[in-house]
Amino acid sequence: MDLRSELLKSIWYGFTALDLEKSGKVSKSQLKVLSHNLCTVLCIPHDPVALEEHFRDDDDGPVSSQGYMPYLNKYILDKVVEGSFIKENVDELCWTLTAKKNYQPDRSSSTILPDKDAFRLWCLFNFLSEDKYPLVMVPDEVEYLLKKICMAMSIEFNCVELEDFFSQDSVQQSGITVWTFLEMMNSGKVTRGIDASIISMAIEEVYREIVGDVLKEGYLWKKGQLRRNWKERWFTLKPSNLSYYTGEDRKDCQGNIALDENCCVEVLPDRDGKRCMFCLKTLSKTYEMSASDTKQRQEWTTAIQTAIRLHVEGKKSLHKDLKLKRREQRELREKRRQAKEEELQRLRALQEERERKLAELELLKEAQKQAQALLEQDEQRRRQQHEQLQRALEIQLREAEEARVSMQAEMALKEEEAERQRKRILELEEMQKRLEEALQQEIKARLDEEAFRYAQAGLLAEEEDKMKALMNLQEEQEEYIAKTQREKQELKQEMEAKSRALEEAQRQLEEVRANRHRVDQDVVRRDHRWEAPSRASRSQRSETPGCVSGVRDRGIGRRAKKMLTAELDVI
Repeated sequence: MDLRSELLKSIWYGFTALDLEKSGKVSKSQLKVLSHNLCTVLCIPHDPVALEEHFRDDDDGPVSSQGYMPYLNKYILDKVVEGSFIKENVDELCWTLTAKKNYQPDRSSSTILPDKDAFRLWCLFNFLSEDKYPLVMVPDEVEYLLKKICMAMSIEFNCVELEDFFSQDSVQQSGITVWTFLEMMNSGKVTRGIDASIISMAIEEVYREIVGDVLKEGYLWKKGQLRRNWKERWFTLKPSNLSYYTGEDRKDCQGNIALDENCCVEVLPDRDGKRCMFCLKTLSKTYEMSASDTKQRQEWTTAIQTAIRLHVEGKKSLHKDLKLKRREQRELREKRRQAKEEELQRLRALQEERERKLAELELLKEAQKQAQALLEQDEQRRRQQHEQLQRALEIQLREAEEARVSMQAEMALKEEEAERQRKRILELEEMQKRLEEALQQEIKARLDEEAFRYAQAGLLAEEEDKMKALMNLQEEQEEYIAKTQREKQELKQEMEAKSRALEEAQRQLEEVRANRHRVDQDVVRRDHRWEAPSRASRSQRSETPGCVSGVRDRGIGRRAKKMLTAELDVI
């Protein structure tokens, strides 16, 4: 923080004190008076012509802080020379202006600070406040200042009573104004039970340390350069020099030691009746000093080394450097806090995402359970359908087996009937030998009958082809049975159709038998009509044609048997 920034903080209070209506603007006449007083305390020459030119009487209305800044920078602050004025006078001027308007404590209270202490606290506040307007001090800096004051009073800082004050949202977000800070100090929360003189001394010590850049003060024994005698002096250490006085009132300065990068401090052994000795070496001289105890010697040597280090680093104030470091630490903490909050938000987002995924997983599990239940139900339904189909198929197979058994029994009966027919044919052959003549006359009838039988044989052949087709259809139906119930139904219908075809074939076979029976009856009747001819003639008439007819009848019976056997195999 440079000198211009420090001056602007104090001037800002003076400007706002003149803004009686809190409109952000001050009348030109008041600004003229303020500028004149600033030129006086800053020890710069007045320029009334420039002042009148900048604030012409024909200007309309008051002037804002933005309108005053160009004149302040150009005609006042740009002309300021560091070291040519006393900054405390500038602060007193601005404090006088702002205290009349803003600082009005209850004078009847016993804890009210004197005006001088309030002024020093105001200066300390300005020094530690943030470099932005309106000026506020963050809670960390307030706590730092209070700890310094308590340390100067040799008491322990107790922040329990101030925790509620620091924990307020307005304090955390916007900081503390100087008037709030002075009100808190006047409330006695920090200085309760402590003598007012001790409080004033502590505030003055902290003020000199922070605002006056005093690194350390105290009595030391110093060895003279000419007479080489020891005298007690009051030393004041600043970053640029080490001054010593006859007393702690600092009225009679006995010397000033300039500090630079060529200086160094060393600890010396005890001698000449002095203990806790150390020396400060410069390019031209060596200054020997003695502290009251080892702790004081350590503190003085460390403080002098710190001052030399600040000079080497080009820094003019230790507390300005410490303030910047504290600000960097706060910014670093804030960044860490923000990073932590972002990490927590990210973790919360991940947790929410995880919970959402778990919920989705639970829903998927529930859906899987429902799907599994539906699959089990579907599987159970398919099993039931399969069992029903299997039972229906078993019933059909049992019916088919019963039909096959009945067909086998019927075939056995037909075999017996065929055997009887064969015996009857043998008898007829014997009879045909006797009826040969009669048969000669019946050749035409026999030929017709033979043509009819050939037709019946063709019909039987067709029936045999149909049986083969039925067998093929049966194989196809067996392939389709395993697929669908509809194919089984079609198979059942086809089986019924085949059964009807088999019945039709059986009916036709019965008709053939009936025709054959009629023929046999005709033969018997003809035998009765031809009983007169001789045995020889009957023998001649019973030759070949009858044999041929018997053979054909036996062939027809064998073919019918094969057809029935094939039909039973198909079933």
